[in-house]
Amino acid sequence: MGHLVTVATCNLNQWALDFEGNTKRIIESIHKAKEAGATLRVGPELEICGYGCLDHLLEQDLYLHCWQCLEVILKDKSCYDIILDIGMPILHRNNRFNCRIICYNGKILLIRPKLFLAGDGNYREQRFFVPWLRPQHCEEYYLPRMIRVLQGATKVTIGDAVISTPDTTIGCETCEELFTPDPPHNAMSLNGVEIITNSSGSHWTLRKLNVRMQLITEATRKNGGVYIYANQQGCDGDRLYYDGCAMIICNGKLLAQGSQFSLQDVEVVTATIDLEEIRAYRSAPSRGMQSILAPAYKRIETEFELSSEEEDYKLRRFPSSEIQPRYHSPEEEIALCTGAYLWDYLRRCGVAGYLVPLSGGIDSCATAVIVFSMCRMVSEACKAGNKQVIADVLRIAKYTDGEVPETPEALCNQLFHTVYMGMSKQSSKETRQRAKDLAAAIGAYHVNLDIDDVYNAQRNLVIKCLDFEPKFKVEGGTLAENLTLQNIQARSRMVTAYEFAQILPTARKRPGAGSLLVLGSANVGESLRGYLTKYDCSSADINPIGSIDKSDLKRFIAWAETNFDLPCLHEFLTAVPTAELEPITETYVQSDEVDMGMTYDELTTFGRLRKVDKLGPYGMFQRLAHEWGESRPGAKDDGLPVYTPRQVAEKVKRFYHYYAINRHKLTTLTPALHCNDYSPDDNRFDLRPFLYPPFYQSLAFKCIDRELEKMEAALADKEVD
Repeated sequence: MGHLVTVATCNLNQWALDFEGNTKRIIESIHKAKEAGATLRVGPELEICGYGCLDHLLEQDLYLHCWQCLEVILKDKSCYDIILDIGMPILHRNNRFNCRIICYNGKILLIRPKLFLAGDGNYREQRFFVPWLRPQHCEEYYLPRMIRVLQGATKVTIGDAVISTPDTTIGCETCEELFTPDPPHNAMSLNGVEIITNSSGSHWTLRKLNVRMQLITEATRKNGGVYIYANQQGCDGDRLYYDGCAMIICNGKLLAQGSQFSLQDVEVVTATIDLEEIRAYRSAPSRGMQSILAPAYKRIETEFELSSEEEDYKLRRFPSSEIQPRYHSPEEEIALCTGAYLWDYLRRCGVAGYLVPLSGGIDSCATAVIVFSMCRMVSEACKAGNKQVIADVLRIAKYTDGEVPETPEALCNQLFHTVYMGMSKQSSKETRQRAKDLAAAIGAYHVNLDIDDVYNAQRNLVIKCLDFEPKFKVEGGTLAENLTLQNIQARSRMVTAYEFAQILPTARKRPGAGSLLVLGSANVGESLRGYLTKYDCSSADINPIGSIDKSDLKRFIAWAETNFDLPCLHEFLTAVPTAELEPITETYVQSDEVDMGMTYDELTTFGRLRKVDKLGPYGMFQRLAHEWGESRPGAKDDGLPVYTPRQVAEKVKRFYHYYAINRHKLTTLTPALHCNDYSPDDNRFDLRPFLYPPFYQSLAFKCIDRELEKMEAALADKEVD
C-alpha cells in the first residue's frame, strides 16, 4: 500500500443566506478536488449558510435550509469517493452548534461541534451558538427524516471525535480553536491524529496573515502532522472581507497556499503528503511519553483509504515540495482587499456603479484609486477568462454586444463617477484641478460643479428667519457662526452627492441601470476624533477607507503612483490636508491638523492604545509619558514625538475630551470595510456609550494631574542636582 495522500482545501466566496448558490460552489470545489486526485476535501466555516448570517442564525428556517442543501450534496454521486468536511449549523437538544459535517459517499460519518467560540472584536458567536465544552465527549444525534433515508439509520455520532481510516486518522478544528492557548490539535496530535483540518471564517485586517501563518506553522512544527486550512473569501454581506489564503502545512513546512485576494468564487489548492514523514517526525521519546498521558478520542471507523493500494510511482504521484509563504505589502493589501470587496458588493447589490465626492484631498483620492484598483482587478480577471466576472461585467456595465472593456479605464468610465463640489471663496484652484486630473487619469466620469447657490439658499434662511447674519471666523464671527456656515456646506455636499448618484445613470442614457452607491471617504483618525460633520459627505452607503489611518493611506497612494502609473497622485501627497470649509485669505488656509489640535500620526497612536491596548485616559498618559518623553533613550533618533509630560497630558486630555463630545457621531458612521483593529466603527465592533460624563471633571483626569505633578517635581529635583 502506498503512503502518499493528496488532500484539498479551498477558498469559497460564499454569500450569507445564498443557500443554493453556496451549495453550487461547494459542489464545484468537490469536483475540482477530485480532479486533482484528492481523497479529502475541506471547506470554510458555516459554508452552506454563509458565515455572516448573524441573527438569522437564530431562525429555524435557516437550519431546515441547511439540511436541504446538505441533502443535495449527499445525493450527488459526483461527490462520492472522497471524504468531505462541510460546515453548517446544527440544532441538538434545543441548543445551536457551529458544526463540521464529515461525510463519505452520501452518508454522514460524524458531526463535530465547535468547542471554543469567538466572542471578541467583530465576533459574537455566543449570541448564536453554544460551545461544545466537553472535549472528547460524544452523544447520539437524531437525524432529520430526509437524511435518515440516505443514511439508512436514525442516529449519527455528534461530538469531539476523530475519523479513523485504514491508513490514517483525521481530526477537525474550527477557526477560533487554532487561536486558543491550548488548541484541540495538541491533544489530537498526541492521540495519533495525523491530519488536522481547520475550517475558518477568518476576516482580513492589515498585516494579519503572518500571524495566522505562524500559528499553523508552529502547530505542525511542534506536533508534526498535516494541517489543512480552509477559509471564506470575499464580502458575504457585511463589512468584513474574508481573505481566503487556504493553505496546507506539514511538519512545519508550507506545501500549498491559495490566493489571498481573488475574484474567483471557487479556488481549490492541493498537496500530496507522505504519511511516513509524519510518523518519522513524531519519533521523539519525549513526545511518546506525553502521548501516553493524552486523552483518548472516540474513533469513527470508515473503510475508505486516503492513500492508494497501487504503488505511488505507478500513479506518477510525488510528495509536494516546501514553498515559501507569499505575503503582500500593506499597500498591496489595501489595493487588493478593498478592490475585491467593492466588486463583491457592487455585483451583488444590483446598482449601476459607484460615486465619490472628490474633494482634491488625499482621503477621497484614496477612495477613487481603490475603485480604480477594483477595475484593474476586474479587467485582469476578464482577460484571464473568468466566466463569472465576465457575466457580471456584461450585466452591470453598458456593454450589450457581448464584449467586455479592454482597459481598466474603460470599465471605470462605466462604473465610477466623481463629483467635485466647490465653493467660490473656499475652494482652491489646486484642489479643483487635482480632482479633475485624477478622474481623467483613471477614466472616471467626472462632474465639476459649485454649490454656492445651495449654500446661499440655506444661509439666507437663517438671515430671513432670525434677522441675524452669521459670519466666518476670519470675518469676525463666533465659533458657533463659523461651525454653522461650515456645516451648511458639508451637508449640502451630502445632499448633492445623493442627488447626482440617483440621476447620473439616467442622464448618461443607461435606462434600467438603477442608481449609484455613494462611497464615503472619512479615515479612521477623523472618525475617532469626530472631525467630521454629522450627515455630511462622511455619510454614504459604504466607506472603503473608514478604518484605515492617514499614514497607511499616504503609503498606499505613494505605492499606487508607481504601480498604477498615476503621476498625478504626487500632488495629493504633498498637499496640506484641508476641509476647505472656511474662506481662503492671504493669511489663512484651513488646516485639518491645526483644527484638530493633533497630528494624524498622533491620532493613530491614540486609537491603538485606546482599543487594541485597552487603555483609558490615565493609562494612556502613563504609557505616552514614557514613549514620547524627552528623556527616554534614543529620543532624538527613533522618529517618535518628543514632548514634556505636561504636553503629553494636554494631548491625551484633548483627545479624550473631543472623543467624548463627538462620540454620538460614531453611532451614525457609514459602515466601513474593517481593515484595522482600532477602528471606532460603532456597527458591532467598538461597543461603547455615546453619552459620556465630562472628562475634564473625571477621576481619570485628576489622576493624570496628580501624576503630572510628581513627574514635574522629579524633573525639577533632577535639574537642581
